[in-house]
Amino acid sequence: MPAKNILHRGRLFPEIQWSSDKIAKSKAENDAIYQHCKIIFEALKAKLIKTHYNYFIAIASNSEEYCIDKDQEIATQLLRSKNLDALPVLFKINDTGACGTI
Repeated sequence: MPAKNILHRGRLFPEIQWSSDKIAKSKAENDAIYQHCKIIFEALKAKLIKTHYNYFIAIASNSEEYCIDKDQEIATQLLRSKNLDALPVLFKINDTGACGTI
């Protein structure tokens, strides 16, 4: 009987290892970007919820620019075409702002 090949699962790129400091810094930066965009979303939500309920809004991380569309991909692409170096943060225009389900 031939020996079975054993698959050793591991990291896809083992040469890329982040230190715990770099992970913490990245998490802090992402949290700051989210909080900045969340403030913008909360300011716009009351006005937009009446006319664009359940649409997606992509907000630029480095400015107050935003794009709205029924499709999340289109909203993100529209924002990226206007502001190439911004990281888009996506919200859904509803009571919670959540885009998906848990």
